[in-house]
Amino acid sequence: MGDAGGIETRAEEGPEAAPAAERPLGHTDIKLSRGFRPWLERMDLSLAFTTYQTGQLFLIGRLPEGRISVHQQNYARAMGLHASPQRLVIASQHQIWRLENMLAPHERANANFDRLYVPRAAQVTGDLDVHEIALDSRGRAIFVATRFNCLATTSATHGFKPLWMPPFVSKLAAEDRCHLNGLAMDGGRPAYVTAISRSDMVEGWRDRRRDGGVLIDLADNRVVADGLSMPHSPRVTPDGVLLLDSGRGMIVRVDPATGGRTDIAFCPGFLRGLAVIGGHAIVTVSMPREGIFEGLELQDQLAKRDGAPWCGLCIVDLRSGDIVEWLRIDGAIRELFDVAILPGVACPMAVGIGSPELNSLVSHDAEFAPLFVEG
Repeated sequence: MGDAGGIETRAEEGPEAAPAAERPLGHTDIKLSRGFRPWLERMDLSLAFTTYQTGQLFLIGRLPEGRISVHQQNYARAMGLHASPQRLVIASQHQIWRLENMLAPHERANANFDRLYVPRAAQVTGDLDVHEIALDSRGRAIFVATRFNCLATTSATHGFKPLWMPPFVSKLAAEDRCHLNGLAMDGGRPAYVTAISRSDMVEGWRDRRRDGGVLIDLADNRVVADGLSMPHSPRVTPDGVLLLDSGRGMIVRVDPATGGRTDIAFCPGFLRGLAVIGGHAIVTVSMPREGIFEGLELQDQLAKRDGAPWCGLCIVDLRSGDIVEWLRIDGAIRELFDVAILPGVACPMAVGIGSPELNSLVSHDAEFAPLFVEG
């Protein structure tokens, strides 16, 4: 079974640092800040992130002797990601995939991997342009069907079952009117969403990228904050709602009672994907597609700082706003989407759709289930 996924990685730690490693894959290179692996170890977690540009799931973990594991598998147009130590849920181009860890606590795959996520179910949705996805308290998948401007869940009969639509959108239509994209959960329930505009016409959001964005409280359909620039990835925290004001390159905290906003940190790229743990935010940053930064404050902020955008992960101390650790990707991969935390996981790997391992990897429950169930 494959391991590090074939990407060349290295830590920025000087000549004494051991290579983070493994096999080169064409022209993709991953660089790490000096403290990236120690931070993972100190927080006792691994990270997962997706890239829809090349259609891949990445799992970042810790190998022995100070090395980093970078494991990748192919999932077409991988975007929204829900993660727990035992399960991954991935929104892809036409399906929502459920991957389960098949290892017992004492088992290891390839000697080092303490999680092996295997695809066990797929819900065929068709092309909904699913952005963020989560599981509610009942284990039901809740996702943003961006193409249809709604929150939805799966259906046994159809591609999706609509659950909620913004009050300013007049019709359920495959027109991506407002570019609904981000979903925040609170207590196992959907709590907030972000949209790039309040537009009610086909692709209308594209003309409102600079300042048309909104954060909506689902409990009462209230616009909590407006004037945002391409907002993404709201997350509920004890101190308010964090979100990515992506058109400005900013992590922002919003007071849900007043709508007041506080800038936390600037990150060097287009922001999508946010995870929060232990006073830190983990965000993905991406390079621009042609023209995507035009007319956005992000372009001005990069020029003001005499810098260029890059692709990767930034770990931000939410108290100081400092980027304390980072992972940078150079080469073929230019855009990332979602990021998620795997607490208590040291070194995860996954099996991809169409990989040779999927045919031969057969397992079963330890005990027989009863053939006949009374009642």
